[in-house]
Amino acid sequence: MVAPATLRVVRCGGSTLHGARAVFSADSYLLCASGDFVKMYSVATEETLRVMGGHADLVTGIQLNPHNHMQLYSSSVDGTIKLWDFMDGIPIKTFTVGSKLLALYALASSEDSLFVVIPKSGERDTFQLVSVKLTKAAGQDLEAKELSVVLDGVDASPKRIAFGREGEYVASVKEVNLQVYFFKQKQLNRFSVSAMKTKSGNNHFTCIACHPVEDCIATGHADGKIRLWRNFYHKKEYTFSTLHWHHDTVMDLAFSIEGTSLLSGGVESVLVLWRNESDCQKDFLPRLGSAIEYISMSSDGALCCTLHADNRITIINSNLRFSKSIQGLIKSTDVKTGLVVDPRTKALVLNGEPGHLQFYCLQSDQQLFSLDIVQRQYIHQAGLNQADLVKVAFSAQGKWLATVEEREEVTDPELQLKLWFYDEETQSFKLNTRINMPHEDHITDMCFRDMDELEDDSLILVTAGRDCVFKVWMMVEDTDPEAQQSVSWSCDFVGSYHNYQATNCCFSEDGSLLAVSFEETVTVWDSVTWDLKCTFCHPPGKIRNICFGRLTCSKYLIGATDYGFLCCWNLLSCALEWSAHLNVLVLQPDPLSEHIAAVSWLSKESSLFVFKPNEPRPIYIQRNLCKEKIQLAAFVPRDEPETIGSEKYLWLRRSQLFFLTDTQELMTLSMKSLEERLTPSSKQLAVEESLPVTPFSLLLGKHRRQQLQEDIDLGKLVRSKHEQDSPAVKELLHTPAHVLPSASFLCPIFINSLLISKENKSAEEVADEVEMESEKTEDDSDEERDVTEMEHEDTSTMELLGEMTCKLSKSQEKELRKIRKMDYSWVSAF
Repeated sequence: MVAPATLRVVRCGGSTLHGARAVFSADSYLLCASGDFVKMYSVATEETLRVMGGHADLVTGIQLNPHNHMQLYSSSVDGTIKLWDFMDGIPIKTFTVGSKLLALYALASSEDSLFVVIPKSGERDTFQLVSVKLTKAAGQDLEAKELSVVLDGVDASPKRIAFGREGEYVASVKEVNLQVYFFKQKQLNRFSVSAMKTKSGNNHFTCIACHPVEDCIATGHADGKIRLWRNFYHKKEYTFSTLHWHHDTVMDLAFSIEGTSLLSGGVESVLVLWRNESDCQKDFLPRLGSAIEYISMSSDGALCCTLHADNRITIINSNLRFSKSIQGLIKSTDVKTGLVVDPRTKALVLNGEPGHLQFYCLQSDQQLFSLDIVQRQYIHQAGLNQADLVKVAFSAQGKWLATVEEREEVTDPELQLKLWFYDEETQSFKLNTRINMPHEDHITDMCFRDMDELEDDSLILVTAGRDCVFKVWMMVEDTDPEAQQSVSWSCDFVGSYHNYQATNCCFSEDGSLLAVSFEETVTVWDSVTWDLKCTFCHPPGKIRNICFGRLTCSKYLIGATDYGFLCCWNLLSCALEWSAHLNVLVLQPDPLSEHIAAVSWLSKESSLFVFKPNEPRPIYIQRNLCKEKIQLAAFVPRDEPETIGSEKYLWLRRSQLFFLTDTQELMTLSMKSLEERLTPSSKQLAVEESLPVTPFSLLLGKHRRQQLQEDIDLGKLVRSKHEQDSPAVKELLHTPAHVLPSASFLCPIFINSLLISKENKSAEEVADEVEMESEKTEDDSDEERDVTEMEHEDTSTMELLGEMTCKLSKSQEKELRKIRKMDYSWVSAF
């Protein structure tokens, strides 16, 4: 009996791309750790080629196999090391170490062992560098319990350990101490720097790199200095020189392949190239966007890449020129806008760079584009109050975008409401209306009237504020002859309730009602006359979230209070339908169904409840959803409805639920197992039901539909063998051009896939041959009968159109009958 599928909480994207140092493959592909996965990017196209998953926790290190550059090692906090064939995205072996693995290193001189950083057993915040002997036994899942300690008291950060030339020694830094261990001599030397603090910071070590061909160690420090250590074979006769440009912490260092130059990066967002280890010979690549976390070099020295704190990967040429940029989900310190779905692109929209909106694609795990809302230069200075984006809302079809930006002031806040119109020609949003101080105090919520059919005629925007009013904004014709647009926005109505602060607002599904919460009370207004219809309250506690039911549950209004109650009111009877004692932080309705998702936080545990307003009992409960606190959630409509086997998961059929934690991790719920979600594309090709949308596949699909229609018209449905099982054709159409093998290699496979085997004839083919034999003896009688039938055919319809049917001769009729019996299904393979 097959066990029923269960929902799994998975990191779906937005994971930190700077969790470990990136690696260039020999073919100039870029591999980097991203949450639980390892991703492979094309340096040429910035496309995500592979997403390799199998680890149950964060990936902490990746290294190419020194003895096979087509393979990759990865380590994880889950205590395993995986060996990958990264070109196919297939795990070859899994080595279980047991302890948490915090960093990974591979040396060419060590054939059957790797180096990892693990916590020291029995001691808190103490770590060791150990050597792990990899078992060479047969099988995919192996134990790797043979560990030998190399260094004790190391730092957990992977950039604070480095191996010297040809693996002769390993160097580690922690706080103000440097220790170097020589493998052959089994000698350990320790050095330290002064711990005194200066105006620019302290001397603490922050990173380390070893020269590839000389005995030289470069260390970065918190005060912005770089020290180059030499003669460290001797404990007392060592020397070091100092390079200084960074005004703050040096985040990472990397030597070039030949060792003639040194790269450094820090919080200044500037990559510094030091030539010949000289303070006078240095070049800069500035304005890289955010702090540099890691620097990696390609094996041929032609490229380097920097990993940034804002989840960006920058690829740079050897001449210090910008080449490519791969932008993931930008991690903001505070997502004030919430998670909003763009109706046009189905992208998640939220705070990005300071003052910007980022449109994040869930499928590619990359940023589509960034929209500058504030349009002011951001100054990176602590304690400086600057304008920030706090609210965003889309109209139902995505033609209009409303944003609110504010700047905190000691006396009065500075507010701006902006309305943006989507320009089809430029494929971007253009500013239509700017309203200064739309409210006298902070804006707490805003929403458009969600009516698809009336978007252009009766579009309404409602804003709620702490100034105890809500305002209704409508489009009006712009009478200014010098105006560049024909319409603008103005305030049409101002509503209030007993001088209470307005906290939330939302429209009903048909747009006829508006609900506005004023502290402990929910008010319902007619959206045409703006008359107050009814009020609801459930003391004690202020209203935290409100939403209307949809479809068959449109007569209900749901509200959550900060005192720990979830309430459902009936709009027809104006009475409380039911209530539940639940500390709801997030209340999110599904736009395509009656379901509503509520996320609670209790005893340091996030739980998910999915329910319909007409039923007080939840249809799905997920306790201990994740370790982190969930701040935001959003339902994203699927392109096609999902096939759901279990009835209790039907609420996921048309939409997918995403949620964002307080650690800025984007997660979702999936019914597919890890293997199903991460099947390599090379294996998926043989079982795909449809071809990818390319010009050639569209042409091929059109031809197949025409052939199918012709077969139906002839009364005979022909199923082509190659329509069902031709992986060669599908692989050729699916695989990106830059990773395809040569045409001479593909041609024989492609041609062979088109050949039709004649060894075993099907029953239909045998029947056709027998039928053709019998036709020879019946031709004379058939021809006479056909001619007679054709003479008596009703041609009145054609004659009315001014046309006459053409009679065929006996030989033509015979030839036509033979053609109809022939199988032309082989043509569809082309």
